[in-house]
Amino acid sequence: MHNRSVNFARWELLVIDCPDPWALSGFYEQLLDMRVIEEGDRWVIIGGSDRKPAVAFQRADDYQPPEWPDPDHPQHMRIDVKVGDLDSAQAQLVALGATVLPGRGDTYRVLADPVGHPFCICL
Repeated sequence: MHNRSVNFARWELLVIDCPDPWALSGFYEQLLDMRVIEEGDRWVIIGGSDRKPAVAFQRADDYQPPEWPDPDHPQHMRIDVKVGDLDSAQAQLVALGATVLPGRGDTYRVLADPVGHPFCICL
């Protein structure tokens, strides 16, 4: 383990491929309490401000969703989100368009966003 900090780099974006960047960014705006900070003709970036790490959604014309937990169909990405109550958070996310996936424990649940990217809600 390294004890020194790397000062020349910082996390800028998590880029997520998807079929419709505007629809998927709306889901994550609500999930992560972020807002649109930049957009183009094939992408949208959301964040808390333009000085903090952000999440970008990029149109992939031939997008194929992952299949959880099949290792032959990679996840493409996963984000873990801290919540106060698993049942309440799960219900709210399903109402926003998430799908419950197999995989859960006492401190986490696995869901998929509206286009199939798996993510976890964790205590």
